[in-house]
Amino acid sequence: MPADRGLAVSQECADCPIRHRAVCARCENDELQQLEDIKYYRKFEAGQNVIWSGDRMDFVGSVVSGIATLTQTMEDGRTQMVGLLLPSDFVGRPGRDTAPYDVVATTDLVMCCFRKKPFESLMVSTPNIAQRLLQMTLDELDAAREWMLVLGRKTAREKIASLLSIFARRDASINMSMATGRIVFDLPLTREAMADYLGLTLETVSRQISALKRDGVIELEGKRHVTVPDMDLLLEEAGDDSDGGMLV
Repeated sequence: MPADRGLAVSQECADCPIRHRAVCARCENDELQQLEDIKYYRKFEAGQNVIWSGDRMDFVGSVVSGIATLTQTMEDGRTQMVGLLLPSDFVGRPGRDTAPYDVVATTDLVMCCFRKKPFESLMVSTPNIAQRLLQMTLDELDAAREWMLVLGRKTAREKIASLLSIFARRDASINMSMATGRIVFDLPLTREAMADYLGLTLETVSRQISALKRDGVIELEGKRHVTVPDMDLLLEEAGDDSDGGMLV
């Protein structure tokens, strides 16, 4: 990562809100110290590019707070949002030299970064890191397959409910609470960004959110503060259930 991209910030591992979900979740104290020696934090403002497609990747890392988008640009200039990076999600691929996507901070973003070459060496010598990264990669693959179902088969209402359920579950997981019953969170995406990600129009997103509010599936304070009174009901609206649905 170029030195002028992102502001340096400091944070202690002991105070890390994603410690239980991140790539270091299984690490023992000596392994954490090895990661400590190769890590640094960066903060990005909303709208700032974290990575450009084609950039040489000299780091990997985890989203500590905030949200970013993965975007791919076609030869004719058209762009498509192909993924979201939420807290604890891993950025970069060991063994790959360049970035395949643009990564843009949607909100203010803090990342815990590791120098890539030393991290790749640690993966070889530290099974806990390699195993955790494999688990996260398989979870990401499962989520991508589920998302294909969302985009390809679900109705507009189900798409909105599915995306809200992802945010609700992740927020509950980061806060180490159960993703059941009443859940309160702040929506990290604008409605325009939601429309782009879901392949819907802005009008459709606004209409479906209003319908979910009217039907008591969600409560809204302003445009971003969301309360889910009954998570099971939201999952039903998403076409999922409490035992299955999308992996986040």
